[in-house]
Amino acid sequence: MDNPIFFDDWAGIGRILITGVLAYAALIVMLRTSGKRTLSKFNAFDFIVTICLGSMLSSIIITKSVPLLEGVVALALLIALQFAMTWLSVRWEPLEKLIKSEPKLLVHRGVYQDKAMRAERVTREEITAALHANGHGDMPASCSVVLETDGALNVFKAVSL
Repeated sequence: MDNPIFFDDWAGIGRILITGVLAYAALIVMLRTSGKRTLSKFNAFDFIVTICLGSMLSSIIITKSVPLLEGVVALALLIALQFAMTWLSVRWEPLEKLIKSEPKLLVHRGVYQDKAMRAERVTREEITAALHANGHGDMPASCSVVLETDGALNVFKAVSL
């Protein structure tokens, strides 16, 4: 049988177990040493990097043609690139604008900003859910809602002086 469905051989299982543990450990060490930013709340850029890391890790573990050391170097390269991009984006505004979105005001003092909502593809139902999550039943006239760079909807209530 050339292509078994459930089992090839014990050496393959052993390779997956050893490579999986070592690659996972290497990834954890690299993520911890690269700083909190690598594991922070996701913006679109962070999400893409995370998907790539997961894909690389699975390739290292499953694909026999990817040696462990080469896979770990690939993980390290991607983490280093992500670190460099975030380091540069903090220091160079054009790059920050390229890889991060701006927060967007969707409701201002109880008034829906329909144009902004359409541009950000956010529905009134999603805003209502955010209001409910923050303890509001209806849209208070003093409420504002902001779509943050990580996709979270934050509700702010104006403070009267």
